[in-house]
Amino acid sequence: MQLTTIALPFLLLVSTSTLITPQTAPPVAPAPAVATQGGSFTIDDVHSCSLFRVHHSRAGQFWGRFNTISGAFTLSPDTTKMAFDVTIAVESVDTGNERLDGHLKSPDFFNVKEFPSMTFKSTGCAKNADETFALTGDLTIHGVTKSVTATIEVTGWGFDGGRGARAGAEARFKIKRSEFGMSYGTDTGALGDETAIIIGLEGTAA
Repeated sequence: MQLTTIALPFLLLVSTSTLITPQTAPPVAPAPAVATQGGSFTIDDVHSCSLFRVHHSRAGQFWGRFNTISGAFTLSPDTTKMAFDVTIAVESVDTGNERLDGHLKSPDFFNVKEFPSMTFKSTGCAKNADETFALTGDLTIHGVTKSVTATIEVTGWGFDGGRGARAGAEARFKIKRSEFGMSYGTDTGALGDETAIIIGLEGTAA
């Protein structure tokens, strides 16, 4: 009985210390060499989106987004190898309001039935002083193609749980929507003409 009485606290102490012993953290995958060498990536639609912003009624800045993006991009220290080929499904426009989404899909704006997608295909690239890139390419919206220059920021490199290398990039640029055949509301001031666009991309190694 005496032995049991003495041993019990000792066993509890050992048991408790075992429970609170910190667990060894799982090994972290090494940073992929692609982070310095560049690489080609297939766009991950789940973790990518396109945002747009336009002035509404000369008052607030109104935001919307497109949820479905496909294509590929290549990142490289050699700007001649930088390339982006992006397709956005216009049907995926999302403002958080079904009625407004329906209007944006109509002939007043994107005319989804006739022009189901918009595309951007890069044609050239130069490096800026702040480590971003000036990416020039052909933007096609509403059946109209124009050359635009976007500021590209490489947002990071990663490794996804054994599924391979990942990379991210963000593009920012502005257009006048009237130049793409969408002038609805510009004459009354209901909507501004200048539209800011942000495209956030994440891709998996191709």
